[in-house]
Amino acid sequence: MAVNATNDITSELTKLHQLAGADFSRQVECIARRKEFHPLATDKDIFTTGGEQSDDYDNLLLAARKVVEFGYKVYLLPNPTEIRTPDFILEKKGVYRVYDLKTVFGKSSVGDSLLDSIGQCNRILIHLTRDYKTRKLAYAITRYFQANEKAIEVLIIKGKKHISVKRVIATRSDFFYTFKKVYER
Repeated sequence: MAVNATNDITSELTKLHQLAGADFSRQVECIARRKEFHPLATDKDIFTTGGEQSDDYDNLLLAARKVVEFGYKVYLLPNPTEIRTPDFILEKKGVYRVYDLKTVFGKSSVGDSLLDSIGQCNRILIHLTRDYKTRKLAYAITRYFQANEKAIEVLIIKGKKHISVKRVIATRSDFFYTFKKVYER
């Protein structure tokens, strides 16, 4: 009897919820190196196992193409219904990390999207497709780190820039000032 590749990956993704530290990192790399992943014909640095019929696929692909511009390889993860899983594995210089994607098309609340991802992933990728007020974004990021003690990073992709906000920075008293300088540059 043939084993379903998506179920195998689902099993491997499920393990991420029980792992931490180096074991977690090794598991993420192990998932990305699975033979089911293949590069897209149109994008050699974007890898998939299928899922082109998913409702989110176009949105994921748009963000993945943007992230590739910043030197990452992107692994689009399947979306099993049984568990909450990240959307991407991003690899850069041999470091593999998982991210949940939050795309902001309008003036919708980034804060609600960030809070909704708690329990899914400890790193968030925000893809801003339009301007978003600096103060609102900084407040949402701060609130996210306060509400999620496991959160590590919020990566923001906007136009030709990408900004990484780590917990240690977002919880400092001068975060808004520092963030404003980088975000509005």
